Amino acid sequence: MPGRVSLSIIGVVVGAVGVLWILQGLNWLGQTGGMNGQRRWSWIGTVVLLIGLGIIVFANRRRSSV
Repeated sequence: MPGRVSLSIIGVVVGAVGVLWILQGLNWLGQTGGMNGQRRWSWIGTVVLLIGLGIIVFANRRRSSV
C-alpha cells in the first residue's frame, strides 16, 4: 500500500488534471483544441477533481500501521 505522502501527491495530481479539464471544457484557457469549449469535459473534470480530493482525504485519514 502506498504511503500517506505518496497518496496525497497522487491526489493532488489527479485533482490538478480535473481542474485543467474543467477549464478546458469551459473554454477559459483561450486555446484551440478538441477539448476546449465542450461542456462534457467540464463535467468529467469535476468528477476527476472530486476523485482527487477523495484520495487526499483518504490518505490523510488513514491510520499509520507503524
